[in-house]
Amino acid sequence: MSHRLVWAEEELQSLKEKGLFNQIRTISSPQGAWLVVDGKKVLNFCSNNYLGLANHPKMVAAVKGIVDKYGVGPGAVRSIAGTMDVHLELEDRLAKFKGVEACISFQSGFSANLATIPCLVGKEDGILSDELNHASIIDGCRLSGATIIRFNHADAEDLEKKIIENKENYRRLLTITDGVFSMDGDLAPLDKIYEVTSKHDVMLMVDDAHGEGVVGKGGRGIVDHFGLHGKVDIEVGTMSKAFGVMGGMVAGNAKLIEWIRQRGRPFIFSSALTPADVAACLTAVDLLEESTELVDRLWKNGNYFKAEMKKLGFDTGLSQTPITPVMLGDANLAKDFSKELFNEGVFAMALGFPTVPIGKARIRVMISATHSKNDLDKGLQAFERVGRKLKVI
Repeated sequence: MSHRLVWAEEELQSLKEKGLFNQIRTISSPQGAWLVVDGKKVLNFCSNNYLGLANHPKMVAAVKGIVDKYGVGPGAVRSIAGTMDVHLELEDRLAKFKGVEACISFQSGFSANLATIPCLVGKEDGILSDELNHASIIDGCRLSGATIIRFNHADAEDLEKKIIENKENYRRLLTITDGVFSMDGDLAPLDKIYEVTSKHDVMLMVDDAHGEGVVGKGGRGIVDHFGLHGKVDIEVGTMSKAFGVMGGMVAGNAKLIEWIRQRGRPFIFSSALTPADVAACLTAVDLLEESTELVDRLWKNGNYFKAEMKKLGFDTGLSQTPITPVMLGDANLAKDFSKELFNEGVFAMALGFPTVPIGKARIRVMISATHSKNDLDKGLQAFERVGRKLKVI
């Protein structure tokens, strides 16, 4: 390696010494309750495939059908020659599903945040951002050039204090919060946040990536959960988690959506969603509208697993959703715990800095509607054995 690149080797070695090096495993099976990972069949406690739609037969059939009709790629960005009628159909269906005026789709939830935030605020403005917001929100805020003002996690009182301190200093203010915080599984107190932002006439944006298909009636999201339809200015979501596909969405006020359509850089400068992704997303909406069965089963599984983990003596944090963080603290302990679980036939990855703060490493268990009670019990038994072996419980 040339001298000018030695720093990279040193940085990688430092990550390994701190237990922060991410050893990425390889999957060679469809997503589901069980996976083949590095050649071994293991119980899947990692995927964001909440409802099991990533390999649902209706989803697969929809993709096969649309590829025959539209081919495999969009061929262009949406603003030139990449907008197909199915893109508009998806956006219309999503708007109706979310109960909003309009919706625009993107290549991913990450892209949706990078597009949206710089469209709403600029250098003359301020952003009030929950201190635990997702990396895509943080990056979108930085790209906007606006001043970033962090408020204490899920703390509407601190948010109001920060608004009062700053509202005279900026052209306009935007409050942004995750809906479901993906590392801890807790919900933003969106009702209280809305009270504050509406009182001070501040724009409100929520990123509901882990709420779409999970919270609210039939998975309609956190705005539905709190009954705030028409009150939250912008909702950002993803189709890569509960929807089981790929893509992002931005839903809300029609004028704001049209402004993002005109100026959102990932919309203008990156190719559109593939026809296959769109067909699968449309089918996911169909399935969610037809029945709440999958969402109900997800919550039943999540509540059971979390309760049993607490009985065993594990710290599952403040989760209010099927996301179950198993708090361990030390990054090396979390890595060792994950390896022992894999040896037991359970795939549950360790998460450390920068995904979570230093000193708050954990195993994050992602429960799915596809898990049977027997699957969950197998996982609980493995956690108990490893927890006792490593003296966590």
